[in-house]
Amino acid sequence: MKQVVYVNRSLMATVMLVMALFGCKEENPTIVSPDVAIKTSSLGNIMTGEGGKTLYFFAGDVAGDATCSGACKDNWPVFYKETPTLSAGLKASDFGTITRADGGKQTTFRGWPMYYFKNDAKAGDVLGDKVGNVWMAAKTNYTVMLASRQLVGNDGKSYTFDTKEGTGNSVFLVDSVGRTLYAYAFDKNSVNKYTKADLSNDATWPIFVASTVGEVPSVLDKNDFKTITAVGKTQLTYKGWPLYYFGPDQATRGNTKGVSVPRPGVWPVVNTTSPVAPN
Repeated sequence: MKQVVYVNRSLMATVMLVMALFGCKEENPTIVSPDVAIKTSSLGNIMTGEGGKTLYFFAGDVAGDATCSGACKDNWPVFYKETPTLSAGLKASDFGTITRADGGKQTTFRGWPMYYFKNDAKAGDVLGDKVGNVWMAAKTNYTVMLASRQLVGNDGKSYTFDTKEGTGNSVFLVDSVGRTLYAYAFDKNSVNKYTKADLSNDATWPIFVASTVGEVPSVLDKNDFKTITAVGKTQLTYKGWPLYYFGPDQATRGNTKGVSVPRPGVWPVVNTTSPVAPN
C-alpha cells in the first residue's frame, strides 16, 4: 500500500518565496559607494565625497596645514574618513590624515586638506570653485596649483607680491605638491637664459620639468601655459616665463625663500597679475 504525503500548500509557497529572495540577493548584491570617487562635472573629472558632493582644495593650505577655521570652516566643512574607500583610478598612498589646530582630523590628498562647500546643494555642483580665487575643485592631475601665503625670503624678511617688504598673503603658483615656482627676471619669452648647458647651476634654480600641461585651476587660463626645450629638458612656461624651483627651498611646501635672492625682484613668484614675458 503506497503512503501518500500531503504537503501544506501555504508552507510550500513560503519556502519557495524565501528561496527566491535569497537567490535575488546573491544575483544583486548591495552596492556600497566609495568614500572618495572620481566623477565627471562641468569642470571635467573631479573628486567627490559623500552623496557625490564635490571636494575642494584651499590655496591657504599650501604648507599642508589646515588654515580654514572659524567662520571659514562653517562655509567649508571638513572632509574626514579614517581609511577612505576609493573608486578606481585613486591610490591609497595619495591620501593621508592630519590633526587640525582645533584638534579635529582631516583627510588630505597629496598633502592638501580636503573640504566640501556648504552651498553645493547636490551632486555635481561646483559652486565652490574659484571662490575668492583661492578655492579649487579637487582634481587628481593638476600640473600647477595656487598658494596663498605670506612671502618670506631667504633673508627672513616678509615680502609682498610686488617684491617690496611688507605683510599680507600673496597668491602664487606652486606645483601639485605645493612647491613654489619662480620666474627669472632676465629670461625672455619662452627662452631660458639662466640654466647653463652643463647644468652646473641647475641645482640652485632647478628647471620645473613638465612633459605636458595637465589641469590648472579654473582661475588660470590654460592657454597661458606652454612647454619649451631648455638644455635637453622640457620646461613649463607661464605667460612666456620659464618656471623654476629654488634649491634652498629644500622642496618644502610653501617655502618662498627665493623671492629675496640675490635681491627682491630677480626671482619673483608668478600669478594671474604677472605681465607677459618680453620678447
